[in-house]
Amino acid sequence: LKIYNNFIIPRKLKKSVLLIGNFDGLHLGHQKVCNEAKKYKKKYNLKLGVLTFNPLPVMFFNNKMKNYRLINDSQKFILLKKMGVDFVINKRFNLKFSKIKSEKFIKNIIVKKIDPKFIFVSNNFRYGNKRKGDVRELIKEGKKYGFNVIKPEPLRIKKKIVSSTLIRDLLKRGNIKKVNKLLSRNWVINGDVQRGRQLGKKLGFPTCNIDINNYVLAKPGVYSIKVTIDESKKILNGIAYLGYRPTFEGKKLLLEVNLFGFNGNLYKKTLNVYFFNFIRRDKKFKNKISLITQMKKDLIKTKFDNANPIKIPSKPIAK
Repeated sequence: LKIYNNFIIPRKLKKSVLLIGNFDGLHLGHQKVCNEAKKYKKKYNLKLGVLTFNPLPVMFFNNKMKNYRLINDSQKFILLKKMGVDFVINKRFNLKFSKIKSEKFIKNIIVKKIDPKFIFVSNNFRYGNKRKGDVRELIKEGKKYGFNVIKPEPLRIKKKIVSSTLIRDLLKRGNIKKVNKLLSRNWVINGDVQRGRQLGKKLGFPTCNIDINNYVLAKPGVYSIKVTIDESKKILNGIAYLGYRPTFEGKKLLLEVNLFGFNGNLYKKTLNVYFFNFIRRDKKFKNKISLITQMKKDLIKTKFDNANPIKIPSKPIAK
């Protein structure tokens, strides 16, 4: 997989099949679109590319919006490679780029620099300054410049369109099992271990604190998890707490992970935390004894999830 941060791509990647979008999550709906695009790739013997943006435009225009992403860029590239994509243009979305008029975006960037033969977009695709460009205009421009626009029907499950918005909503409700089905894999937070207050250790449950960066905030509470460390494929069972520590009057959101039977030092290591099941919601306990009693019950419940199989993605692609 070739990754470009600008629109300067080699000639061999032109006249390609191009997918344009955020592709946050790369869920079943995205996978459906990619599979349809691969049919064109095979039929016409073309390369398959993706044009995506960083940060996501909605986060750029709402700079106070922090926790929104379902996956980070590294995860996105790994998944796109597994899906058969040949190249990715990961364009930096900034003020200058956001002000490009829709017709200029098509003429000067899409046509002159990328020159695709087919473009796949969703029905609600918008582009250009103030999002004035839409699919209707894109089709019109395609006829003018010689590219074909394909807009596949969205994937529906039980009459609901599978979308990143739906998955974010499910995460906020703690429905991790449904999320994992719509992703076709376990939702994972990839983050570095930071120094904490050692409260878990004092309670008899040593934990490591994970930096959740821009990941969407799932429902606060306790989850059953599996973990890999750095690029190792060794799978460790564990339990995670996502919340504000209301028993200790906490103000900062934390992701704390307790790994069963692990005694090593994980400080500054990168953990991949795979979420399996929502055990219980976050709550404030009367005292430490009540909290410890509940934590022991949580551990017992978590053991039932440890037998679940998990697929670990291939080795991360270097940035």
